[in-house]
Amino acid sequence: MTVLAVTPSATNWSLQVASIMILCNLFSFVIGRYAIKNRGQGPSLPGTMPAILSNFGVPELLAVASFGHVLGAGMILGLRSAGAL
Repeated sequence: MTVLAVTPSATNWSLQVASIMILCNLFSFVIGRYAIKNRGQGPSLPGTMPAILSNFGVPELLAVASFGHVLGAGMILGLRSAGAL
C-alpha cells in the first residue's frame, strides 16, 4: 500500500506579499468606485470620508474589500506557484 504524504506549505508573510495584497485591494476600490451603480443604499461609513468615497457605505466597503482579498490571495498563490515569490 502506498501512502502519499501531502503537507500544505504556506507562503511566508513578507513585505512583498503585503504590498501585493495592498495593491490588489486598492485596485478593487478603484473598480468598485466606478462599477457599483447604486452606491449609498445601506448604512454609511462613520466619520468624514474623502471625496473619492462619497456615497460609499458599509455594503460597498465589505464587497470591495472582500473582492480585493480574493484577488490578492489569487495573485499571491499564482505568483508563488510560478516561482516569482
